[in-house]
Amino acid sequence: MNVCVIGAGLSGLAVMRSLRARGIDFVCLEKDPDVGGIWRRPQAGERGPGYLALHLNSAKELTGYTGFPMPDSLPLYPRHSDMAAYLRSFAERSGLYDRIELSTEVLSVRQEADGLWKVVSRDADGAETVRRFAHVVVASGHNSEPNMPEPPPGADSFGGKILHALDYHDGRDFDGQRVVVVGLGASAVDIAADLSRHAARTVLSVRRGLHIVPKQLFGLTLDQIANAPWWTRMTLAEQRRFVEQALLVARGRLADYGLPEPDHPVFASAVTISDEILSRIRHGAVIPRPAIGSLSGNEVRFTDGSREEADAIVYCTGYRMAFPFLPAGWPTGPHGAVELYKRVVAPELPGLYFIGLVRPVGTITRLVEAQSDWLARIVAGEVSLPSRQVMRAEIDAHLGGVAERYGISEGSSLQVDVVPYLRQLGEDG
Repeated sequence: MNVCVIGAGLSGLAVMRSLRARGIDFVCLEKDPDVGGIWRRPQAGERGPGYLALHLNSAKELTGYTGFPMPDSLPLYPRHSDMAAYLRSFAERSGLYDRIELSTEVLSVRQEADGLWKVVSRDADGAETVRRFAHVVVASGHNSEPNMPEPPPGADSFGGKILHALDYHDGRDFDGQRVVVVGLGASAVDIAADLSRHAARTVLSVRRGLHIVPKQLFGLTLDQIANAPWWTRMTLAEQRRFVEQALLVARGRLADYGLPEPDHPVFASAVTISDEILSRIRHGAVIPRPAIGSLSGNEVRFTDGSREEADAIVYCTGYRMAFPFLPAGWPTGPHGAVELYKRVVAPELPGLYFIGLVRPVGTITRLVEAQSDWLARIVAGEVSLPSRQVMRAEIDAHLGGVAERYGISEGSSLQVDVVPYLRQLGEDG
């Protein structure tokens, strides 16, 4: 068999459709019992990432696959169960299920001396299978290992429950409790808003300010703005000025909500998309506090001297990228940044590719479709990759731009601008 695809979520399904369209033989190995990735897990009651309050932050028109729109009956921002049903329907209609081995975990992916890839997998019965492929496509996502900060002083004395967002499922699990949520990213604001409808008191502990952006500006979804010609013609400075002025009109200063103002311009770091968290703060349902300084029994002490009694602390502090089946370190370099040619190809490991390992402002679907089509052309021999030196030069140029705009880190190296990146993928015809 020519290609092994790892993962049957949104990215993996896009890869499979592109491969099938060119008649390329493949198999997909998916460790979960069905397709859909993080979108199917909340309803199944499985461990995250994902929770019952999860909705799309991108509009359905641009989140659906090309030629397979989401049903008109769905709202503009569907919930996780709607998205899971849509992905199952896409897999069925595209004839992909017969090439997917469900409940099959990939244990090891290693390149052998002849250049082929040995893939070791284990099925639901515990039986291991060894296969060899010319190409391996990793489309399994990257929110896998929870990133927990160093525990604050006194953590050993805390009498309540401490957990990461990965293990958060439903606000009703904390009915009547006092909960501190740590963070200001997407999961933090979702979880705080969800908890505020069930917990006796919900506190949001924020160490560093982030730009909070509503899902729509001037009646346009963020996806529509990111794809609009008038937007892409702007310079970065003009885009920043436009958004910062729009945010000032739409919600005012974050300091007025008791949150720290960002110490960086918009688009110099990931933004937090939320229509709800600022309203919940305004209504007194979520109480903002600074970083946690220490714990003592059930008392949480914050760096400004304020204190709260708490029954639980939920750390929404992100994830570390991990692909335990790959050689150690891949696909990150010595400084923690992802090092892939056009964000897809591993230059030192011919035949290894990554799909969906990007982070746009807006929907990712168009990007993974473009990546998948480009990948299929490579496998079919329609596109020839340049030399390793040329690929390395492109990676260095990309990371140089990332460093100038965001600073270098694992997360920042995933950032892409939608239209310029689509244009880059299309340069090979």
